[in-house]
Amino acid sequence: MNDTLKRHMSKVPEVTLTFWIIKILATTLGETGGDALSMTMHLGYAVSTVIFFAFFVVVAIWQVRSKTFNRFLYWAVIVATTTVGTTMADFADRSLGIGYVGGSSLLFTALLLILGLWWLSVGSVSVSDIHTPKVELFYWVTILFSNTLGTALGDFLADTSGLGYGGGAVVFSLALLVLAVLYFQTEISRTFLFWAAFILTRPLGATVGDLLTKPFASGGLHFSRITSSLILVGGMLTCILLFTSTRPGCHPEAVRADDERINA
Repeated sequence: MNDTLKRHMSKVPEVTLTFWIIKILATTLGETGGDALSMTMHLGYAVSTVIFFAFFVVVAIWQVRSKTFNRFLYWAVIVATTTVGTTMADFADRSLGIGYVGGSSLLFTALLLILGLWWLSVGSVSVSDIHTPKVELFYWVTILFSNTLGTALGDFLADTSGLGYGGGAVVFSLALLVLAVLYFQTEISRTFLFWAAFILTRPLGATVGDLLTKPFASGGLHFSRITSSLILVGGMLTCILLFTSTRPGCHPEAVRADDERINA
């Protein structure tokens, strides 16, 4: 399959600065939205996980069965993974008593296993190759576990290290800045950098979401979870409408490979 056909069949957006801004908004929404259902509405982690997982299954199947790229559907699935990731991680860490370290270790192992199975199955874990239902299923399951892992990491750093939510947000922001420098200044695999950044945006969103909504006594700003979630939804929709393309995109590594062939 040639590169032009792959891009036409792709159902993922182009990875740009806007992509990462929307991703961070989505991960923050995952935290505030997940907590709104489980805490503010008092449904608990287990029931909230069932609700959000059902939503994830519906939109993920819709996305996989869709024949063309739909930017709103794509980001709906992302939000579904961040919300269910929040309640799944909280259920494992708090309700089951696994704890942050145990939960993070278990999720990290599961994430590596999924990536390994994906690579063994198709020979790549690059987002530029999302053009068949099998690959797309691997893609979304990987995202689901990466966002769940990110939630656990964010809670672990903010709650146990003494840094608090603001300090945790700064740490993850600096980590993402390091990845950006590596992207522009080194030849490190773009696929590796993409997934590293994808994972780290989730704990950044988790700490920012908690910073916005936790009580003053806990180091937060005590904003309403529901109001914060609605504002984040508005921000996402604005960015998607004004700053994203209706056409599918590809991984930056694929773009660079194309440029090298053209210049050769």
